[in-house]
Parts: sequence; C-alpha cells; structure tokens
Amino acid sequence: MQISKRVQNMGEPALLKYYPLVDQAKARGIQVYYLNIGQPDIQTPQGFIQTIRGGHPEVLEYAQPEGETDLREAAGSYYRRYGLNFEKDEMLITNGGSEALLFTFLTLFNPGDEVLTPEPLYSIYKEMAAVSGIHLKGVKTYAENGFALPEKQVLEEAITEKTKGFLMTNPGNPTGKVFTQEEINRVAELALKHNLFVITDEVYREFIYEGAYVSPAHDSRLDEQCVVIDSISKRYSACGARIGFVLSKNKEVMYALRKLCQMRLAVSSVDQIGARELFKLNHVFFNAVIEEYRKRRDIVYECLKTIPGVVAEKPTGAFYYMAKLPVIKATDFIEWMITSFQEDGETVLLSPANDFYLNPADGADEVRIAYVLKSEDLRRAMALLKKGLEAYRLARPEAFKEMTDVH
Repeated sequence: MQISKRVQNMGEPALLKYYPLVDQAKARGIQVYYLNIGQPDIQTPQGFIQTIRGGHPEVLEYAQPEGETDLREAAGSYYRRYGLNFEKDEMLITNGGSEALLFTFLTLFNPGDEVLTPEPLYSIYKEMAAVSGIHLKGVKTYAENGFALPEKQVLEEAITEKTKGFLMTNPGNPTGKVFTQEEINRVAELALKHNLFVITDEVYREFIYEGAYVSPAHDSRLDEQCVVIDSISKRYSACGARIGFVLSKNKEVMYALRKLCQMRLAVSSVDQIGARELFKLNHVFFNAVIEEYRKRRDIVYECLKTIPGVVAEKPTGAFYYMAKLPVIKATDFIEWMITSFQEDGETVLLSPANDFYLNPADGADEVRIAYVLKSEDLRRAMALLKKGLEAYRLARPEAFKEMTDVH
C-alpha cells in the first residue's frame, strides 16, 4: 500500500528542519529572534476579540457555504474603497487565503496545465500546485533590479500551448515587490492575447510604502479572466482567524467554486462574526499600521547597508526583504547561527530563500527577512546577523564568499 502520488509530490517547508535545532538552542538558554515567518505582532483589533467573546448565538449553526451574507456585504464596502466593485455574489468566504487558492487551482486548471508565476514565489504555491496536479512555470526576477517583472517578450516566450494562467502576488511575498501599472498592463495584454486566467493574490494590499496599489481586477477587459485571492490575516493581524476570500466577475467560475465551498460545508461561524467587525475599520487604523511597518522596513535597510557583501534593494510593499548574503549556502549559515553562534545568549533565525524557488538550487545564497518585530528587537536581530556573518567568515572561510560593498 502507498499513499497517493499527489501527496508524495508535495514538499515540506524547508524551514521546518530548523525548529528542532531552535528548541535545543532554547533549552541551552539561548534567546532566538524570529525573522523567519510573517506573523504580525501588531495587536489584533479589539472589536474582533470582543465580538467573538460575546457576539455568537446560543446555538452555533453551520454558516452558509459561500459565507455569511452580512460579512460579504461588509467586505464589498471595503473593496469598493480600493476601486474593486464586487457584489456579494461575486465573492466567496474561504478558510483563509490558502483554501481560496487551492479551490481556484482546482476550478480553473486540469492536471498537466501550466501556470506562469514570477520567482521568487510564496513557497506554499508549490504544494498547492503539486496536490492539484498542475505545473508551475517560473519566470525569474532578481534582487538587483527590485524584482521587476521581465519584459513582455520574455514573458511571452515562456507561454506554451499548455499555459492556462498567470499567478502573481501583489505586493509580493517573499520579495516585497509592488507591481506598477505598466507591469500589470503587460500581464493583462498577454492574458487577453493568449486567453489566460490571471490569479492575483493580494493579501498584503495595504502594505505599500512607495507607489500605488494597482490590481489586474481594475482592468474591466479581464472581468472574465481575473480571480482575486484575499485574506484578513495580515492587514488585521488576525492570522488565527481563518477568513479568506476568492472574488471574480466570471459567473461560471464562481458557480464552480461554490461547489467546492459546499463540499467542505462552511467556514467558522465565530470567525465570520468577528471578521465583520474588522471591515468597519477605516484608513486611520491602516495608516498607523503601515507607518509602523515602514519604520521597521527602514531600520532593516539601514542595518543591511552596513553589512559588506549583502545585496538587498529596499522593498516597496509587504513586510519582507529578500537579501543575498556573502555565503555559499544560506541554509548552512542559518543552521550555524542556531547551533554555533550566540552573543550574550542571543541569536537569530532567518528563512532560507531557496524554499521560494521552484528549483531548490536557486537562491542558495539568499534569505528572506520578515520585519515583524518591534523596533528595538529588530535592531538587535540585525546586529546579531551582522556579527554572525563576521563570525561565520572566521569559523567557516571556505563557506564564505569574498566580501564586497555592493548593496
């Protein structure tokens, strides 16, 4: 007997292998600063907490498979503030953005279909594709030019008769890239020419520090081809409330997606009650949150500029840096930082960037830094990274690249 090939084809996050080492470090009394995962530390709005404590009925019934009407109406008002005019029957509530994406893959594509996506990419996309039987085809972007989308000709050369869609994250995880209007237009033109679906994952919509929010969903020419993936997790610091959204004006797509929602019955009624309160928050809430993350981003940038050999452009969105380090294998350096380095009983955990590529040999010298710690902790963590690199060079010179002053 064997488990299914669809699950055998799935990988596991590369970061998991470090957690037993972290546990051992903590057992030795080492404090670890976590720069590895995008878990916001901003307080979850109290309206959500208070509502789920006292707002649920005496009998907790199944919610509607497509999501409660009042939540979808509240979400509709939120989306209209961003120029996205989705009615309640053009959105479905899902168990987080992950279920929204999985259901979208299962609905739009057949096994063997290709979907283009910029690399680096959110690592979970790979497992979603594996279990769905589709083939993700990467289009490389690079830290040296801020992970800009390749020119139209390069993108078009990647399209084959098997290509059925284009998947993008905007703003980007892990890159922090915010796509420009021109880049969005580039994708739209190719999608229209080659009859491709465009899936746009916009869970970091508010986290834009320079430039403007532009979505493929703003282009009415793509009404029948665009699907938006969304979640309350990041913008409201509510990752534990598994409330996601999938939105499209394509009625056939929405009808098919609804079947999958009916299959899994419902999303948590309690979380939906709380989420409805979150959509009452206005720009004042978001302005304060964005200003805090902008400050953190700038702290990381200033610190990285002082480390010779590091290549990292300042990201314009989300709360991540992709940085090249002057090491041959970032995975080895990350492990060494946990097992062999500490200063005053402290060290730092990073995320290996090769997990964000389709080929694990790519991004070998890169890491992702999540700037989700308060300012003083972030400064300390970055100081530990700098000192860790210096110590690694002395301890493992064969694993270290020649240092330069390129940033």
